[in-house]
Amino acid sequence: MTAHFSRIRSLLAIIFLAIGLSGCGYNTIPTLDEAAKAKWAEVQNQYQRRSDLIPNLVATVQGYAKQEKEVLTAVTEARAKATSINVDASQITDPEKIKQFQAAQAQLSGALGHLLAVSERYPDLKSNQNFLALQSQLEGTENRIAVARRDYIQAAQAYNTNLRTFPGSVWASIFYKDAKPIAAFTATAPNAEQAPAVKF
Repeated sequence: MTAHFSRIRSLLAIIFLAIGLSGCGYNTIPTLDEAAKAKWAEVQNQYQRRSDLIPNLVATVQGYAKQEKEVLTAVTEARAKATSINVDASQITDPEKIKQFQAAQAQLSGALGHLLAVSERYPDLKSNQNFLALQSQLEGTENRIAVARRDYIQAAQAYNTNLRTFPGSVWASIFYKDAKPIAAFTATAPNAEQAPAVKF
């Protein structure tokens, strides 16, 4: 009878310990880390969507404005550079990698801005249905990029705050010693927090 009672007590102690650990924040660090990685994946997804639209946009503009070769080349080169810089979820703790990614995306945004400004000089291009559809998709994508970046910044902030505050800092120092703060986006130019103006 005593052995049976001892087993029940041991089982209850394990249950209470598991409940205590789950409620004390032990799982918070990996949970927030995974949330930030998911938000980063969405940032990449939206930038990829923009990148996928660019060849069609360039081809459409090229059909009407062949003499704008320099601008078209700049967009194509900026797209190539932006797509060559990949930052996977395991690298979001590296501020230098995030900075390189941001710089390439900012260069592409600038090149796109020049391309869209060129369209103002071509009334036939501005009324082309394919161009108008691409314009609409690009505007929507820029908005989704802004939302995805905002969500990632919030997820990174939650994770970083948990690493620096109690009880997360205790768990990090004991169980998650390799946990590093996640790098957030920073403004790279004046008004960089706003999507580029797309005017046709």
